[in-house]
Amino acid sequence: MGGVIDTIELAGVLVLALPAALAGLELLLVRGETAVGAVLIGLAIALVIVQRRFTLPSDVPAAAAKRVVGAVRVDGDEKNDR
Repeated sequence: MGGVIDTIELAGVLVLALPAALAGLELLLVRGETAVGAVLIGLAIALVIVQRRFTLPSDVPAAAAKRVVGAVRVDGDEKNDR
């Protein structure tokens, strides 16, 4: 279950990061505006890294749900082993 939630969160971040990265590539490679293009690419990369590495206040309910699902799953597996 946690894998599905993580995939949906990553897709949401990529919806914002990919247009910025593509605009940065166009500015960098086609128009020759290296500073603006590099900044846009850097911001897109930073957005994905922040989403993957840091826990934001909006992520707390999802983290709590993952812990509850994990605890319930472990208890269920232990009962089946007996």
